[in-house]
Amino acid sequence: MVDDNPESLRFLVDTLESEGMTVLIARSGEATLELLDEVAPDLILMDAIMPGISGLDATRAIKSDPATEHIPVIFMTGLNEPEHVVAALGTGGVDYVRKPIVIDELLARIRVHLANARVSFRSRLALGLAGRSLAALDRDGAIIWCTPQAETLLVSIDPEWTASRGGLPPALLGAVRQLLSDASQPLPVIRADVRGMAIELALVATDRPDETLLRITEVREDSKIEALQKQSGLTRREAEVLLWVSYGKTNRTISEILGISPRTVNKHLEQVFRKLGVETRAAATAIAVRHLAD
Repeated sequence: MVDDNPESLRFLVDTLESEGMTVLIARSGEATLELLDEVAPDLILMDAIMPGISGLDATRAIKSDPATEHIPVIFMTGLNEPEHVVAALGTGGVDYVRKPIVIDELLARIRVHLANARVSFRSRLALGLAGRSLAALDRDGAIIWCTPQAETLLVSIDPEWTASRGGLPPALLGAVRQLLSDASQPLPVIRADVRGMAIELALVATDRPDETLLRITEVREDSKIEALQKQSGLTRREAEVLLWVSYGKTNRTISEILGISPRTVNKHLEQVFRKLGVETRAAATAIAVRHLAD
């Protein structure tokens, strides 16, 4: 609970603790941000207007940090004009209550937003536990949230990177911009070589218009080749050729990578087309991407 008024704090703390809640107190926006470096509350009740860093500015900082942006913020405000309410919600707050506080209303709103936040957290945790390495980006390319697997991989790419910075590691920015520029294409996928690792970036369908969902994976060629063999009925060499075709490589480049002639690559590719029942590289690539995403 954040409020610079001791009387308001005392009354509300007593009320919430009588409901079985544990309440931490901050008297300013500055104290709030310092406290969040130490603890992660389930919900924040925020006084909108305070000296120094206001509740609005503190909330903007909270929502700009991936480590805290998931925490629901309910504003408490004595301001009643519509523009004040719009400004408060525009910072990322989920709700507001007007002072003087009606306790039953406040408790009802707290319970609703706690329940919603827990459902959201469990969903993201489930994605992480399922091994999905996903990061959600806003329109400016800043990270809204990411699964534990994605965070681990991003630290491997850039040991100095931290989720609290909000953006992707600089080494990935060029590839991500290129990927987003091709977002109108079906199954957009791109590869980047970073710190000796082959990183694959792919856009994933999302129902949020203000959010881009990015799958970030380290390419391990052997496992991908085995997956293509298993799902497509290809020989290992055919699977190798298909994998590199799916990366957009030409026959000549593939021949240099695999140490075979371009003519041999073309023969393998003919067999790949026959087994997959397709006639073009684009169609074969679409099948490969779908198999590798399963």
